[in-house]
Amino acid sequence: MKVTVSLNVNGEAWELSIEADRTLLDVLRTELMLTGTKTNCLEAECGVCTVLVDGMAVNSCTVLAVTAQGRQITTIEGLARDGELHPLQQAFIDRGAVQCGYCIPGMILSAKAFLDEHPSPTDGQIREALAGNLCRCTGYQKIVDAVQDAARVLRRERRR
Repeated sequence: MKVTVSLNVNGEAWELSIEADRTLLDVLRTELMLTGTKTNCLEAECGVCTVLVDGMAVNSCTVLAVTAQGRQITTIEGLARDGELHPLQQAFIDRGAVQCGYCIPGMILSAKAFLDEHPSPTDGQIREALAGNLCRCTGYQKIVDAVQDAARVLRRERRR
């Protein structure tokens, strides 16, 4: 059975006719063509499908799209503003915290939700915050360093 759902994704309003049992992950990738949100375990175990819903990091593979109606959804495609990368995106590039890149959109969005609440984190806090985002390519240290670099940039931006 199809239902009409209104979604706000990356600041853009969408009205879609979808099956009521479709996940937010599926709708983002197949209906809106926002393929930065990755598919992997489909069981909320790996974090590659992480998006922000009202600023909170969620595994989109376990969220029904209909439950996201009326909420603000941010994908990796919506993080950059006016052609300028978000400080987290830039820090991941600068620190070489990306290898294959598959986990990085979810990692960056989890880090953003965390830094919004914890602007001056320790390395241990960052590791704990990102524990739900698995990466098979790196040793995580460059990721932690990138999040620390972004935290410093974001603190300077808040002071302005």
